Amino acid sequence: MEDAPDETLMIAYGAGDMAAFEILYARYRGPLYRYFTRQVGEPATANDLYQGCWEKVIAARRKYSDKAPFKAWLFRIAHNHLVDHYRSARPLSELPEDTPGDDPDPGDGIDAQRLDQRFRAAIAGLPDEQKQALLLRLESGLGLEDIARITGVGTETAKSRLRYATARLKQVMQE
Repeated sequence: MEDAPDETLMIAYGAGDMAAFEILYARYRGPLYRYFTRQVGEPATANDLYQGCWEKVIAARRKYSDKAPFKAWLFRIAHNHLVDHYRSARPLSELPEDTPGDDPDPGDGIDAQRLDQRFRAAIAGLPDEQKQALLLRLESGLGLEDIARITGVGTETAKSRLRYATARLKQVMQE
């Protein structure tokens, strides 16, 4: 069952197979959590969004249809959950400067840490539409059609958003 496709696992879970859910959860816990963390930048909020997303997956388990790839379905739920969050709360405009685990050891990894901070700040500075498209691509490996479907735009629009986001990141990282 470990090698079963996501769609098969989700259908099995919808029929009551908890082992199928555990496999799906293990496969997507990292990418989904990173998606939320990079969107909101605050670990506590990201954790709340992450848990809420899985709650929505659990609630919708019997409605799942394998017409769409599970990964696209999951990240559509995540995207919609994030949009709901932004509608109900004031969006964060900046990543926190100090996050747990960011204290460098003297002389060890300082350049890598600075580069990571610049990269995170560059992502945070992107317009929301570009940031969402980029993070769906980076965190979940989704293709253009899935990103377009999740964000509710055409494929060419999704492609443009990715292109502009990538160009902006390159520009900021070279400064």
